[in-house]
Amino acid sequence: MKSEMELKSSLEQFQEEDFGRKMHALIAKLYPICRSITGNGVRETLHIIRQYIPLIIHEVPTGTTVFDWTVPKEWNVRDAYIKNGLGQKVIDFQESNLHLISYSVPIKKKMFLTELKDHLFTLPDRPGWIPYRTTYYKEDWGFCLSHNQLLELKDEEYEVCIDSSLTAGSLTYGEYYLPGATEDEVLISCHICHPSLCNDNLSGISLATYLAKYLSVLSLRYSYRFLFIPGTIGAITWLSLNENRVFRIKHGLVVAGVGDSGRITYKKSRRGDAEIDRAVIQALKESDEDHEILDFFPYGYDERQYCSPGFNLPVGCLMRTPYNRYSEYHTSADNLDFVKPEFLEDSLLKYLEVLNIIENNRRYLNQYPKCEPQLGKRKLYDGMEGKKKQAVDPLAMLWVLNMSDADHSLLDIAMLGQLKFGDVQLAAHALLEKNLLKEV
Repeated sequence: MKSEMELKSSLEQFQEEDFGRKMHALIAKLYPICRSITGNGVRETLHIIRQYIPLIIHEVPTGTTVFDWTVPKEWNVRDAYIKNGLGQKVIDFQESNLHLISYSVPIKKKMFLTELKDHLFTLPDRPGWIPYRTTYYKEDWGFCLSHNQLLELKDEEYEVCIDSSLTAGSLTYGEYYLPGATEDEVLISCHICHPSLCNDNLSGISLATYLAKYLSVLSLRYSYRFLFIPGTIGAITWLSLNENRVFRIKHGLVVAGVGDSGRITYKKSRRGDAEIDRAVIQALKESDEDHEILDFFPYGYDERQYCSPGFNLPVGCLMRTPYNRYSEYHTSADNLDFVKPEFLEDSLLKYLEVLNIIENNRRYLNQYPKCEPQLGKRKLYDGMEGKKKQAVDPLAMLWVLNMSDADHSLLDIAMLGQLKFGDVQLAAHALLEKNLLKEV
């Protein structure tokens, strides 16, 4: 007996649906948009996501106090460029939105290269790549370019134009709530504040979108809350506005960097031994694939906000290569060629395997706790050697019977017995049908 979720999360089903290709296509659709922590690029992105799932879009006004922070001014940009003495654009925002430092204030003036260089940023060790830079909370301006482009600039006067606005507006974020059988929630959060960066930003958006779309047709135990928010300030804002209901979050995952070729990596919650931590560890162990488990540290993505000591929510981060371990991070090389459909699909499958454990993890009470009940007379055990392997693992049944004391969950039992969660779950269902267990 398998749950609906377990049946649907087979690799064969994934290959038929071709989720990897679909997720990559969504990334390609979102790639040209200039996003930041506020502004029309965020809105455009959320409106596209709303074509896939019924997203609710929230607007939080500039100046709103959110804990120790304040919702910033809204930033929008129409154009930006640098022209040389011949009137030719040597740096053009229209060619790559990474050329403009995010949140650059408007400017229209002429200056010589010596002065201009103070506002130019490159990667000398990666001379063909454009870096990604921001100036969110300090009013300044600047351009990013490849180091090769910088070396080509002549010592002459340049025209600098940034047609942007920084005014009172709002911070925009998207939320999708998928009700389950209980009000206990699983939080899935991704950041939407980066421009044309595929792995660090868009892969998480795409996976969260398709995960929500996939789960929406299932009968679920937990309710699911999907957040599409600007990094840091978005999570802080959401927590501030929803402080009175975060107690419902029983499990959570931050989605980021899920499209590259690196091994799956999990960063634990601050608690370190939360059920979500153990479920991810169990799922990755069962995959028999190379993976890495990291202890929590207070830097990275929005898990550090959800895991701040005043909340200490059970939220980890499930990714592939961590943000600071691949050279393409925050550069123009994090492009459509860097993320691959097969890795996006594999990441989505890993998420579903984790959620399958969370959805089906139960606690039971052994109804015959004094010595082992006789399994043979209940047709649960055939002691004759040489016969076909039993459908239900006898060892798994013994583990479930011994540890079903209302304190140990099926996940606990799987980890203690070094068994697959599915085998333990199947054993529990068989024992339950014979009235040897009672759910608690």
